[in-house]
Amino acid sequence: MPAATDHSEHVYRIAQQSSAAACSPVAASWRRCMTVHGLAPEEARTPWRLSDGELIEARERSGVLLAEAGGELDRLFAILGKAGCCLLLTDDKGVALERRGSGGDDADFRGVGLWSGTVWSEASVGTNGIGTAIADERPVIIHRDQHFLSRNIGLSCATAPIRDELGRIAAAIDISTCRDDASEMTLSILSQAVRDAAGRIEANLFRRAFTGARIVLVPADRAGPALLAVDRDDVVLGATRAARQWLGLDDRRIAGGVPASDLLEERASGEGTEFSDAERAALRRVLSRANGNVSMAADLLGISRATLYRKMKRLSLN
Repeated sequence: MPAATDHSEHVYRIAQQSSAAACSPVAASWRRCMTVHGLAPEEARTPWRLSDGELIEARERSGVLLAEAGGELDRLFAILGKAGCCLLLTDDKGVALERRGSGGDDADFRGVGLWSGTVWSEASVGTNGIGTAIADERPVIIHRDQHFLSRNIGLSCATAPIRDELGRIAAAIDISTCRDDASEMTLSILSQAVRDAAGRIEANLFRRAFTGARIVLVPADRAGPALLAVDRDDVVLGATRAARQWLGLDDRRIAGGVPASDLLEERASGEGTEFSDAERAALRRVLSRANGNVSMAADLLGISRATLYRKMKRLSLN
C-alpha cells in the first residue's frame, strides 16, 4: 500500500526532527507517540477495547457527565448525522462512553474503531483527535494524514476537551468522518460545532456542581464558559477554567474566600470607578431605608452583616 508506506516514512522523518516538534503540535504528538508510547506508524493496530464489564464501570464513573452531555450529543447528531459523521463522547482517558452514528455508516466506523468501549488515547492509537486533544488540553483538528498510524489516514477528526468544575480535563467530544471529500473548511466548521457543544456541557457540569449558588457570567476573552459560582454572601465558591485564567484564580485563592465583587472590580480597569460609585450609591440607599441599621440593611440585601461591613469599608462608607 504505497500511500501507507509513504505516510510511515514521512512520520519517521518528521518525528525525528526536534525542531519540527517544537514548531508543530502534530509533529510533537508524532514524536511523543514514538518516544513515550513506543508506537510505530506502520503498525496495523486497532484501539484498545474495554470488556463489557469495564465499559459499564467507566460509564458509572462518568454518570454525571453522561447525564449532562446526552442532550448535546442528540442535538449535534440531529444536525450532522446525515453528513456521514460519527460523534463520540469520551472520558478523560479517551474511553468512548457514548456514540451517535447513522446505521448506514456503522460498518465504516466500527472498522476503524469508532465505537463505544474503544480507547482513543495517544498510547492506544497514536495521534488522533481525541487522544491529542486530551494530551494537549486544547481543541484539535486531525485531518487524514496528520494521524500517526497509517491505517487511520482516511479519517478526519475535530475534537474539543471538556473540563469539570475545578478546571480539570474530564472528557472530550469528537466528530469524525471517513468521507474522502472532507475539506479543511468542513473540518473548521465541525471544530466550531464541537467547541460550542463542549462549552455548553462544561457550563452544565459547573451549574450542577454548584446547585443553589448564584452563577455569574464573567466578560472574559477566553475560550470556554467563564463562570463564577457565588454564595449569598458574595463569596466565590468555584470558577470555570476560563474564569480562573481571566481573574487569576486558583484553588488556594478560592478556598481562602474572595468576594466576587472585588474580583470583577479588579478586572474592570477603566470602568472600576463607575462600578464603585454605583455600588456605593446602592448601599447608601439601602442603609438610608434601614435608618442606618446595618443588620437590617444586610437583611434587605440578602447578605451577612460581615459582608456588608466589608463592602462599607472598601467603599469608605461610615
